[in-house]
Formats: sequence, C-alpha cells, structure tokens
Amino acid sequence: MAGTRSDTRTALPHPPVTVQAVPVVREPPSPEVLADAADTFAMLASSQRLHLLWLLSRAERDVSTLAEILGVSIPLASQHLGKLRLAGLVSARRVGKRQLYSVDDPHVVSLVDQAIDHHEDLRTRAGRPG
Repeated sequence: MAGTRSDTRTALPHPPVTVQAVPVVREPPSPEVLADAADTFAMLASSQRLHLLWLLSRAERDVSTLAEILGVSIPLASQHLGKLRLAGLVSARRVGKRQLYSVDDPHVVSLVDQAIDHHEDLRTRAGRPG
C-alpha cells in the first residue's frame, strides 16, 4: 500500500555496536598547569584533608566542629585548613568571633566526590567493606 511501511525486521547475527562519544580534542596542558594540578593532588594525598574537603563541600563549619568530627586536635585541623586555604581549595569568612570554612568551587567538589565514589565502587566490586 502506498504510504505505509512494512514492520518486518530481520534478526541481526550479532548484537548492535554501541558507539561511544568522541572526547573533545584539546591542546595539551602547559607544564605550569600540570604542576598546579599535581600540587592539588598532593593536597588530597592526606586522608584528613580529603575528609575536610568532603565535609566542607556539604556544609560550612568552624574549626572546632571539624576537629571534633575528624577526631583530631584543633591546632591540627587548623593547620590542614591553612594549607587548603593557601592552595585555594577552601575559603573562609568571619562571623563574629568564629571563622567559618567552606568549599565553594564546583571543580573541587566534583574532584573529591569522584575520587571517593571511585574508591567506594572499587571496594564494592572487590567485595571489601567500605
């Protein structure tokens, strides 16, 4: 009949091939950008600093609250926060006598979340508790 199509389908001998998106080609990063990125990963090499970043990406907190959650002294938490601030990973604002810290850069939040998600997934696949 004119204007109609037959709905008969031929079975394929193999499953269809899935085509993945091709990543956008970018210029390679400069040596300076690579060094800066390596410095960021060095900051994340401490599990306590990584925990601080995770906590601060969820809510603004003061140093005493952070120290209590981490189970460390206030001076140690403060030292970690100072390093993270110098690296530009954490920001702070004063409210009265308290200094409140936060992570407001979506790149930092994403980097921390992806690193943690990656290792939680690896542990799940390996059957290890996490």
